[in-house]
Amino acid sequence: MIQKVQLFSTKRDFLYFVLASIFILFYALLIEFNNYKNLTRFDSAIVDATVLKQYEKTKLTKKNRLKTYQVLKLKSKENFTFYTTTKKTFPHAVGKKIKLEIWAGNISFYEYMTSFYAFSKIMHTYDIQSSKQKLNSFIASKHEDENITHIYQALYTASPMPQNLQTTFSNLGVSHLLAISGFHLGVLATLLYFLFKLPYKYMQNRYFPYRSYKVDSFIFISIILLSYLIFLESPPSLLRAYAMLIIGFILYDRGYKIISMLTLVLTIFLLLSFFPRLVFSLGFWLSVSGVFYIFLFLIHFKKLNKIWQFILVPVWVYIMMLPLSLIIFENFSIYHPISIIWTSLFTIFYPLSILFHLIDVGDIFDTLLNRLIALGTLGVNLKFGFTWFMLHMFLSLLSVFKKPIIWILLINSFFIFIYSIYQIT
Repeated sequence: MIQKVQLFSTKRDFLYFVLASIFILFYALLIEFNNYKNLTRFDSAIVDATVLKQYEKTKLTKKNRLKTYQVLKLKSKENFTFYTTTKKTFPHAVGKKIKLEIWAGNISFYEYMTSFYAFSKIMHTYDIQSSKQKLNSFIASKHEDENITHIYQALYTASPMPQNLQTTFSNLGVSHLLAISGFHLGVLATLLYFLFKLPYKYMQNRYFPYRSYKVDSFIFISIILLSYLIFLESPPSLLRAYAMLIIGFILYDRGYKIISMLTLVLTIFLLLSFFPRLVFSLGFWLSVSGVFYIFLFLIHFKKLNKIWQFILVPVWVYIMMLPLSLIIFENFSIYHPISIIWTSLFTIFYPLSILFHLIDVGDIFDTLLNRLIALGTLGVNLKFGFTWFMLHMFLSLLSVFKKPIIWILLINSFFIFIYSIYQIT
């Protein structure tokens, strides 16, 4: 059997890579800082932005009167996100592009890189529908229930869901299924692989037998997925998954070892170097954590039978990610553990739901989804302190180097699971 080659043969090679990443990061930050200075050079600036979220809010004024207004979360074409408010009568504009004047002269560079609030004056709302809006309208036309529409729009166009639906799916432990990530990318890549195979093999046998299906299918799949990534405006978790797909194939094609923490570190370094905003993205770090625990299992239990690996990996990832889920989202229900099964079934549901929307029977799963939503309303709120988070992270990182620690990590996560079950029984 051919031995896989390590990516960095010496510490010097790894040091060169780190130095190159730091240089790229420094240059990327210079570009961001220049954009920041341009935005804050004057008291106000004209910005074109897309409305990501829109919701009403009510507050008590100094004169003890209730004031209702709308909050908008926007993403500019320069890629910074910010919040602003507008009058109650402002029409629904989620997904639309607007031109506005914002007063952001006093924000810090940190706020610019994360998100900030700015007073604004909306100057114009563009009526031309984007491709994403057209797809969302198509999805809405297939469903009578607004909640179901939001679910499919989240699945296909990475549109944000209302807070009540986010809480519902957090109670069920399936929030990761509604946020487009590497899991969805893997399902789509597998589907494209088999759809491409039959016509390619037919053409290959007749016209280009010298070509490699492995390479050509990867090129085809990567181009399609890149187009989808750009269409969705590069969600952080999907960007991480796509980068790992590209890096993983390049390493595999050259005989390097893929299932390695070094591969994950390489991906993180490169992404953070080119896209420094990702360091503030919760979705990005949750996506990284999921891959980390999968790799941790496959590295330490590589001698386990492949069938057992296939069975145990979903259970392992659930138990390992549970502390993070509870610390961040603080939601749990008696149905939360069943998310292991629902995650497995999703690999069937996701491609089928796409097919059914294409053949005009997109509402076929609506009844089942409504029942699922009903189950998610039975959750409770659980709070775990920051100490638990630090302990879980420390044990996780230590277990990379010391296999016995992995059992302590498992016991710690299982204790949190038992405690959570106890709180709702």
